Amino acid sequence: MRPEWTRLPLTMVLRSAAFMGWFVLATVVVAVLCLPALALHRRASSWVGRTWSRVTLTGLRVCAGLDYEVRGTPPRGGVLVAAKHMTMWDTLALYLLLDDPAMVLKRELLRVPFYGWYLKGAGSIAINRAGRAGALRKMSHAAEQVIREGRPVLIFPEGTRRKPDAPPDYKPGVAGLYAQLDVACIPVALNSGLFWTGPGGFLKKRGRIVVEFLPPIPAGLKRAEFMAVLRGRIEDATRKLLAEGRALLARQEARKSV
Repeated sequence: MRPEWTRLPLTMVLRSAAFMGWFVLATVVVAVLCLPALALHRRASSWVGRTWSRVTLTGLRVCAGLDYEVRGTPPRGGVLVAAKHMTMWDTLALYLLLDDPAMVLKRELLRVPFYGWYLKGAGSIAINRAGRAGALRKMSHAAEQVIREGRPVLIFPEGTRRKPDAPPDYKPGVAGLYAQLDVACIPVALNSGLFWTGPGGFLKKRGRIVVEFLPPIPAGLKRAEFMAVLRGRIEDATRKLLAEGRALLARQEARKSV
């Protein structure tokens, strides 16, 4: 056992281990039993993804004591949703909260057995990060089709997971997609990184993750203005949610010491 793990509360480690068992079992059962869905319409794979997300989040609440709260109204219809990304929780929860979204993700994820098969079957938008302009055009064409179907496009504008308080690193792809689609963009802030933590995200702290859907950014802004507004709204709201989450964790620790 790592030395730093010996200083962790035993109950936290046990709850995290219980959730990991739940997660592995649920993933295997859902992935295997639902394999016929891959031969059906895209919506069948989307249903599998939503079911897996729902079962996983239920296990997180029951085993680890970690629930979540939604603030603001999840959008419906053809919009661009740009979310802060800290942990795997974000993809699970947002896929469940949004109405049949198409998620923009790196192409390598489609090669993961079972997980990648369902992502592809559900109509996710895979991008080749090394493809540059060509990859952006392909992503835009796929996203346009999703918008025409009246579905939201979900993108993580920093391109990868970021730890709480890490300097923001917004990529230009979200601005290109916003300009090409000519639709409103809904920023999303969250604080999942405070609770879904530890090596490999194994540790789960009891508490309540907050995900907040912020006011929409209207279509038609210039690239620089859009990026400034998007970054400002997400980062400002995320800082507040992180402060709120840390206060919750501190109160929980204080109660233990009484």
